Amino acid sequence: MSQDQTDGGGSGTAPPGAGPPDHPELPEYAERVLDVAELIPPGRVMTYGDIAEWLGEGGPRQVGRVMALYGAAVPWWRVVRADGTLLPAHELRALDHYRAESTPLREASRQAEGHIPRIDMRRARWDGGTGSTGGSDGPGSGGAGGPSGRGGPGDGGPGEEAHT
Repeated sequence: MSQDQTDGGGSGTAPPGAGPPDHPELPEYAERVLDVAELIPPGRVMTYGDIAEWLGEGGPRQVGRVMALYGAAVPWWRVVRADGTLLPAHELRALDHYRAESTPLREASRQAEGHIPRIDMRRARWDGGTGSTGGSDGPGSGGAGGPSGRGGPGDGGPGEEAHT
């Protein structure tokens, strides 16, 4: 696990060591969400709603909650809002990842506050296929497997509860 994947914190994240007291282990749904996030190839993204739809359970808010609480141990920057806006309070860290991975971006207009680009969702969105342009087979088709050394509750991954 790289330092980039564990340096969570900020708005909508749990501080290190503080997990939901009722969930000493990683909940099964959270495990499934994180498994999907790990499958997203560099330079590609899935929306919170895409992951919920793929799993056939929950919705964008539930996926966002999982990412907020547990997402630091996975490539959290590849799970995004449907409109392509970057995660508030994590824009610059995410932007570094997107540029390093050559994720398609749409440059912001001069009128846009902060001039922060958006993800070009038409080109960057991944449908779960194995090819670089996506395909019809979804993440469930190859078996996501179990956890691979990722942290448990309270590791603090960037995310938020309200996503579309």
